[in-house]
Amino acid sequence: MTFRIIASQLKRVAMRPALSSWTKPTATRSLMTRSNMWSHRINNHKVGSLLGSQQVRTMFIQTEQTPNNDSLKFIPGVPVLGKGSAEFLDVRASMKSPLAKQLFSIDGVVGVFFGPDFITISKSEGTEWPLMKPDIYAAIMDHFASGQAIVYDEDDLAANDTAIHPDDSEEVQMIKELLDTRIRPSIQEDGGDIEYCGFEEGIVKLKLKGSCRGCDSSTITLKNGIENMLMHYIPEVQGVEQIIDETEAVALQEFDKLEKKLGEK
Repeated sequence: MTFRIIASQLKRVAMRPALSSWTKPTATRSLMTRSNMWSHRINNHKVGSLLGSQQVRTMFIQTEQTPNNDSLKFIPGVPVLGKGSAEFLDVRASMKSPLAKQLFSIDGVVGVFFGPDFITISKSEGTEWPLMKPDIYAAIMDHFASGQAIVYDEDDLAANDTAIHPDDSEEVQMIKELLDTRIRPSIQEDGGDIEYCGFEEGIVKLKLKGSCRGCDSSTITLKNGIENMLMHYIPEVQGVEQIIDETEAVALQEFDKLEKKLGEK
């Protein structure tokens, strides 16, 4: 008896007019389509208002470790400077770059370095990368979505440090060429860079930048890497000297004083 009732009900449903059988599913699909459209618009609005929906879909930021535990290399997958480099070590210096300024607003950021296709960010010792990464990713994507320039004044870039000038001696020309073609690419792979500062009395003066600044292996890099290569190819080179900024020299002096006080105790 129960089977007959169910069969009778199924028969009546099957005999309903075709128009009514298609009206409700169509309305359902219409509602679902509208819902999806609104959801798509809302998502696009949320993403687009902050980062730009197109850029977010195409940008995939990778990170690489550097020899310096307090520096991390971010690779956005698009050109950063294209050539040359720029470094910002405090908030005041970051005013020359909208992206550096944005990154320095993140707690823990103490240094920003731009390479041809990467960004190296240095943090203070008391902060943790997992807490900083989301804000760093957002700042980088936000900047590239905005279409702003990386730096306001291209003359500030360190690309000219190895440019060969007519009055350069043969030795200086060879030093610059080696730095630019053989040494700089390998250092940039570790998220750092070098800046040529001069050649006097057989000594090549260089400034370490990015992840190389303050790294424990920076001395090894200078002596066992750069110095050996320059001396091998250019007999006139007798050594390599690291140039330290005034602010960095003051910090090192304070650190030495602290170590002495702790040693006395």
